[in-house]
Amino acid sequence: MKRIGISVKPNDARAFALLCDLHGWLIEKGLAVFVDQNLSADARCPVSCEQLTVAEMPDGVDLMIVLGGDGTLLHTARYFIGSDTPILGINLGRVGFLTDAPVDNMFEVVEQILAGHLETTRHFSLSVEVWRNGENVAEGSAMNDVVLERSAVPRMIGFEMTVQDHFVFRMRGDGLILATPAGSTAYALSSGGPIVHPSVNAISVVPVCPHSLSNRPIVLPADAVIELKLVESRFGAALNLDGEELLQLQQGDHVIVRKNGVISLVYLPGRNYFDVLRSKLHWAGQLEVD
Repeated sequence: MKRIGISVKPNDARAFALLCDLHGWLIEKGLAVFVDQNLSADARCPVSCEQLTVAEMPDGVDLMIVLGGDGTLLHTARYFIGSDTPILGINLGRVGFLTDAPVDNMFEVVEQILAGHLETTRHFSLSVEVWRNGENVAEGSAMNDVVLERSAVPRMIGFEMTVQDHFVFRMRGDGLILATPAGSTAYALSSGGPIVHPSVNAISVVPVCPHSLSNRPIVLPADAVIELKLVESRFGAALNLDGEELLQLQQGDHVIVRKNGVISLVYLPGRNYFDVLRSKLHWAGQLEVD
């Protein structure tokens, strides 16, 4: 790894300071370092920084380092879909399921990654198409989740879900979450969805406040093609990808969701997913030793 890219949480003074420290440290090691060109002028280091846009990073660097929380990593990761370039997340957020490398050990972690002591986890993403009156009006990708939800007006929406051309249900409620295993510990978890191990090839379908006690989460094969049709929306609805709005939807719109390319995240060897869950979710109970 000779070419290192760095992106940070925007408008965060702590992240900017760490960016400068990390940039200088990597330069002293004789590495080529490229900083996200889209950062504001206030984020730039006192020293001269080579810059690339995030869209150019997958082909321009050997390792991408993200300083921030899971939201910052998700924003960056969409540009790395289908790329073999690994992403290392340094956690400056609160929980940090994806960016779980502690900032206090940032230099030690990066040192070990650069030395080849790493494990790669490949997460699949989701692609989205929105069709309106036979026309494709929007496309996008998500690493965590695709969310169909009501607008700011507190009125339920109604929609139908079809899987592989088979009708599944019609529901009224606040919305629906389609989550990857990586996203199963995010919004889907808080809405009552299952935690899905990263090695499981599946998409979780999680209703949000359904107006029926019979609507429950369901786990589908990752290769399933899912279609949602908005059939009731007096006050509007929205389609969000990883927490960012893609489009305001209209009644009659069709949303098609498919499995998309992978994103590679790197961690230090020995990371255990169940240890992460216990730590992040504060699970009680200790292992009994005879």
